[in-house]
Amino acid sequence: METILLFAPLVGALIAGFGWKSIGETGAQYLTTGLLFLSALLSWIIFLTLDGPTDHIALFRWFESGSLSVDWGIRMDRLTAIMLIVVTTVSSLVHLYSIGYMDHDPNWREGESYKPRFFAYLSFFTFAMLMLVTADNLLQLFFGWEGVGVASYLLIGFYYRKPSANAAAIKAFVVNRIGDFGFALGIFTLFYLTDSLRLDDVFAAAPDLAQTTVRFLWSDWNAANLVGVLLFIGAMGKSAQLFLHTWLPDAMEGPTPVSALIHAATMVTAGVFLVVRMSPLYEYAPAASTMVIVIGASTAFFAATVGLVQNDIKRVIAYSTCSQLGYMFAAAGVGVYSAAMFHLLTHAFFKALLFLCAGAVIHAMHHEQDMRNYGGLRKKIPITFWMMLIGTLAITGVGIPGTNIGFAGFLSKDAIIEATYGAGSEAGNYAYWMLVIAAAFTSFYSWRLMFMTFWGTPRDKHTYENAHEAPMVMLVPLGVLALGAVLSGMVWYNSFFGNEETLQEFFNLPAHEVSAVAEQAGAAAEAQTQTDQATVVAEHARTGAPQGAIFIGPDNQVLERAHAAPELAKLAPTIAMLLGLVLAWLFYIVNPALPQSLARTFRPLYLFLLNKWYFDEIYDALFVRPAFWLGRLLWKKGDEEIIDGSINGVAMGIVPWFTRLAGRMQTGYVFTYAFAMVIGIVVLITWMTISGGAE
Repeated sequence: METILLFAPLVGALIAGFGWKSIGETGAQYLTTGLLFLSALLSWIIFLTLDGPTDHIALFRWFESGSLSVDWGIRMDRLTAIMLIVVTTVSSLVHLYSIGYMDHDPNWREGESYKPRFFAYLSFFTFAMLMLVTADNLLQLFFGWEGVGVASYLLIGFYYRKPSANAAAIKAFVVNRIGDFGFALGIFTLFYLTDSLRLDDVFAAAPDLAQTTVRFLWSDWNAANLVGVLLFIGAMGKSAQLFLHTWLPDAMEGPTPVSALIHAATMVTAGVFLVVRMSPLYEYAPAASTMVIVIGASTAFFAATVGLVQNDIKRVIAYSTCSQLGYMFAAAGVGVYSAAMFHLLTHAFFKALLFLCAGAVIHAMHHEQDMRNYGGLRKKIPITFWMMLIGTLAITGVGIPGTNIGFAGFLSKDAIIEATYGAGSEAGNYAYWMLVIAAAFTSFYSWRLMFMTFWGTPRDKHTYENAHEAPMVMLVPLGVLALGAVLSGMVWYNSFFGNEETLQEFFNLPAHEVSAVAEQAGAAAEAQTQTDQATVVAEHARTGAPQGAIFIGPDNQVLERAHAAPELAKLAPTIAMLLGLVLAWLFYIVNPALPQSLARTFRPLYLFLLNKWYFDEIYDALFVRPAFWLGRLLWKKGDEEIIDGSINGVAMGIVPWFTRLAGRMQTGYVFTYAFAMVIGIVVLITWMTISGGAE
């Protein structure tokens, strides 16, 4: 079953990409979509029936070189099962949605066969993502990691006739390669230190890494912290965290279904998955975990501020994705990995819903994406309006405080904020306040999008008059995702953020790996040393006892402190959400002239946010222009003047001179050749006499 699940998307991609002429364009669309739904069905069966220890399924020996032996295998545990349902569910619904959205795409000429290629790219992307999340070793994980990078390049630049799409695809590829270089260094370091790339071997060696010092960049590093930082650099690139985030908004140049697939549940969550998967390492790398907290919280705040003033409907949602990923990293950084995965799961539903609803709005408005040209659309596209309202209620966190009743984002986002409060560290406190402020901004820009799009008077009356509801093939996926946006938080809250027993059962954690064991509470828990922890992990590796889908150190009590947080700390996200809602209502319903007035009054701040903190301009000045200058220098001076000049000088100057000289010597007269022989003999005798060779 696992093999069919994994390779069905690859089969669909190959047939749609290379054999679509034998089955037709329609056949390629339905084949790839059907195979994705098959994978989704099998994923849900695995998720709902999974029980027991981690299962290792070796498919075949990949390669063997020296001490490095790598199998192509499947690691099946709760973490894998969560990612399987996220990836295949969203991907299958995006495939179905794309059948309607990509029909009569205006970016292509009549008669062009773009659909099979598009669906082949989607399926290949899904296959690469499945390879990533099921990997049982770091090399296979890196294969899937790079595979989704290639597929995202193809999908973002799908409209290859548009220069902006080509530039966005190249930008995404280059920025991700920067992060991937750090990831590769992390893999090399782990192999150097552990002589293995198998995840179980790396996990068992984590306590020893915490006691090891390595030399890197002319300084000594703790090995666990160094590897944690390098792996997180890779995660920063893939998940668009601060400093490596600039590719994400530009990736909106791809078709809207691509935005939903890449930026909702798959590629951008790969970094979060990597950090959670490597939890046995990060539990022994406090400095690296602090970096994860600070970068994640800063990203959540930064992206939320930029989202306040964006006018492109897809870019607003893109910056929202960037911000929500920051929430997930903050949770993983403080050690509540289950909360990070909880938000990853719920976010997949409501963010994919928001992106696909945005696509329905763009489809209705004849591919207009500027929200300033919208208005009053709730009467023209009521189904899309209600679906997007559900997504907005989910992302802003609407629910009943003090209960487990609410939309998906209410439960998962509040769980993360409570977790950062429970960390009790300076980094945790910083993250708590950044995330609360980001929650207020999230509410504001989400309701701003709703009010500008669906309320008020139409701003482009001609387009408004021709607006129409999307076809049923596009609306059905919206309904399924809306169901997840409403129920997923309430259904799985206890499994991801409940007490020790529920967490232990869901993630298959041995009792001593739960963050605070009753008999080791208080002083006994504090007395637990890293040596004791190393003994526990080594014993598990020796006996083959299950280590669980995640690892929580015996001295990690953040989850318990999060549940014990004061009521005011737990209410803060709800208060922030209401504040953002009220301000958006005042700005865009009560007094629509107020935003323009404030933008004029605080124009420097407005331009600062509108230009995304000038990151692109700074990078252009520091990296892009110098790189182009160096390239032109090597081209004009190095290649043309030095290399071509030297070669051309030899070819057009010296060689013809010798040729003419040799030509003059070829007279055809015997006495000329005899004279040359005599001269040669004289020169030879003279040389031998001087050198002593004649003795």
